[in-house]
Amino acid sequence: MDWGMKNRLARIIQPGDGRAVMLAVDHGYFLGPTSGLEEPRKTVEPLLPYADSIMLTRGVLRTSVDPNSKIPVVLRVSGGTSILKELSNEDITVSVEDAVRLNVSAMALSIFVGAEFEKQTLVSLARLVDQGEKYGIPVLAVTAVGKDMARDARYLGLSCRIAAELGAHLVKTYHCEDFETVVQSCPVPIIVAGGKKTPEVEALQLTYDSVRGGAVGVDMGRNIFQSDSPVGMIRAVRAVVHEKASVDEACKIYESTKSGRARRTG
Repeated sequence: MDWGMKNRLARIIQPGDGRAVMLAVDHGYFLGPTSGLEEPRKTVEPLLPYADSIMLTRGVLRTSVDPNSKIPVVLRVSGGTSILKELSNEDITVSVEDAVRLNVSAMALSIFVGAEFEKQTLVSLARLVDQGEKYGIPVLAVTAVGKDMARDARYLGLSCRIAAELGAHLVKTYHCEDFETVVQSCPVPIIVAGGKKTPEVEALQLTYDSVRGGAVGVDMGRNIFQSDSPVGMIRAVRAVVHEKASVDEACKIYESTKSGRARRTG
């Protein structure tokens, strides 16, 4: 791995503790203006100081993130489908040259192991890794789960290992029972997806269980920007990931920030 690749990875996974808080705001590429992301700039700006990196599309990056920001970018480069069609029918939608122009720290692509278009997404991953290697840009493989796929250690372990075998430098997957076995069988760092919006305490428990189970951190979106206190929630997540806070301690951070906001705006 060359210097450029190592440098970009060090922007995402903090060298001091080997942990990462990634803010996911790429949902619009298949969901459209989902709740909380109707106006991306308003959502993103107050959260950037607390994220180690941000995962998003080039359209939102160009229109909704200040180019003076120093936030490392994980660029979503796969797509081509929506929730109205078969999601696994994705392809690469961004050239590596455009990723270079945007000065991204990594490129992200979904794979759909076991789905109708499994081969297409896996070949796209291999092709993207080849392109990234030429420019020193790491690739994050996202183990997307189809409707008929179980989020268990057997399936997620299969998906993560295949992604690593094809050359992915990072893998984003889901937490599950026996998550440690998924981590142990994947030779590259794993970051855990936040998934759909859940109560704040559950999202913080997910974060705690993920890093305790061996993940380098979380890539959380809806559980942050759909919270009643997005800043409080990302601060709480950050405390769990980087400061080894307990779930109770993190909840207090979230509650105190929420209460503070209520007092200021009341």
